[in-house]
Amino acid sequence: MTLTNQDSLSSWLEYIAGIHVSAIDMGLERVLPVAKRLGVLKEDLTKKPYVFTVAGTNGKGSTTATISAICQAAGLKVALYQSPHLVSFTERIVIDGQNIDEPLLVNALAQVEQARIDCGLTLSFFEMTTLAAFLVFKGQSCDVWVLEIGLGGRLDVVNIIDPDVAVITNIGIDHVDWLGDDIEKIGFEKAGIIREGIPVVLGARQLPQSVYEAARDKNAKASQIGVDYDFHDDAECWYYSSQGITLKLPKPKLSLLNAVNGVSACLTSSLQITQEDFAWGLRDASLAGRFDHRQIANRQWLFDVAHNAHGMAFLLEQFVPYWHAHQAIYPDAKLHVVFSMLGDKDIGAVFDLIQNTLNDDLFTIAHWHTAAIDNPRATDLSDILTLMNQHLEQPNITTYDSLNTASQAVITCTTAQDVILVFGSFHTVGEMLTSLLGKPY
Repeated sequence: MTLTNQDSLSSWLEYIAGIHVSAIDMGLERVLPVAKRLGVLKEDLTKKPYVFTVAGTNGKGSTTATISAICQAAGLKVALYQSPHLVSFTERIVIDGQNIDEPLLVNALAQVEQARIDCGLTLSFFEMTTLAAFLVFKGQSCDVWVLEIGLGGRLDVVNIIDPDVAVITNIGIDHVDWLGDDIEKIGFEKAGIIREGIPVVLGARQLPQSVYEAARDKNAKASQIGVDYDFHDDAECWYYSSQGITLKLPKPKLSLLNAVNGVSACLTSSLQITQEDFAWGLRDASLAGRFDHRQIANRQWLFDVAHNAHGMAFLLEQFVPYWHAHQAIYPDAKLHVVFSMLGDKDIGAVFDLIQNTLNDDLFTIAHWHTAAIDNPRATDLSDILTLMNQHLEQPNITTYDSLNTASQAVITCTTAQDVILVFGSFHTVGEMLTSLLGKPY
C-alpha cells in the first residue's frame, strides 16, 4: 500500500497501525536512525528549543498542560505533545493551544514514512506518530517543547529528545505487561529521562529509591515536593513556597498537585517567567477528560480518565466533596457510573477503593453501566462482571454490547438532577464523548 500527502489522516493512521509487528515496541535502536535522518534530534536542530519532559504513572497530562499554558502566557511559542487522545488524533500535537491541522500532520507522516523506508526499518504506530510530531515542531520553530512520555521513560521514543528539565510526577504499578510489577524497576525506567546535570522535579512526596539513585548518578539538580518546595491551599487561592520564593496564585481548573509540579518545573527552568505569567497560565490551563464536568443532552456528566488504583484514589478525593455538595442541592439525585477498563489494569484494586469510599462516605452508586472497550486490549465484559461482583457489594449492573449503546441508554434512565460519572480509560471516555457529541473517534 502506497500513500501520499494527499491521502487522509485516517488513511495514514490505519496504514501505520499495520506496518509493524506490535503497537508498542520498547527500545530506541530502530527509531534513532530515522530520527537522525529527519533531523529532529536536539543536536541537529538549527533552533534549539527549551524542552520539558514529563514521566510518571499519573498526572502527566495535567502537568504538561500546566507547563505549556504558563510558557505560552510568557509569550513563548509552545509545542505540546501528549497521548493518548480522546476524540481526535490531532489532540496529541498542539501548538500554542491549537490542535495540529490534519494536512500538516499528514505531510509530516509522509516524510517519516519515506525516512523509515530509506533506513530499511519498521517502526511502531507510536514511534511513527511521535517522530511526525517532532518534525512538525521543528518546522514550526517552536521555542518550547513540552513532552509527555507515553510509556515508561528510558526506552520510550519521546526520550530521544534531551530535556532541559525533567519531571517525574509519581510512580505506581501500571502497564505491568510492559514495565513489570517491581516498583524499583519501574522507577528506574521512568528515571531514564534524567540527563547529566539538569534540573529534575520530583512531584511525589515519596518515590522509589531507584529514582533518587538515578538523579544522584546523573548529578541532577533534584527538587522534591514536601522537601524543596510545597504548597498551601487557601479558600480563594493557593501559595507556592520554596526556599527562594513564595507565590500567591489563582486556583487552577486542573489538579492542584499537578499544577504545583508544573509551576515548580517552570521555576527551575532558565526561562523568563513572571508571577503574572504564572497566574494567567494557571487560569488558562485545561485538559479534556480530567474531572471534566459537562452538560450533554440535559444530563450532568463527569468524565475522568482515571485508569488505575492511583488515579482512582485521586479521582475519589475530588469526587466525594463534589457529590456531597451536589446532593445538598439536589437531595433526590442519583449517581450512575459508566465504566470499562483495559486488560492490563488491576481492576479489582480499583473496585476495592470505590467500595471502601462508598462505605466510609455514606453514599451509594444507584446503577453501573458497562460494556467492553472497542480495543484489542480491552477487558472482556464477562471478566468485568466477575470482578464487579467479587469486589463490590451487590452492584446494580446493566451491560451493553458497546459503550455507544450505553451512552444512549444511560440518558433514558436518568434525570437532569442525576450525575453520570464516566471513567476507567482514555478509551472509555473517548468512546463515550464521541457517541454523545457525534465526532469521529
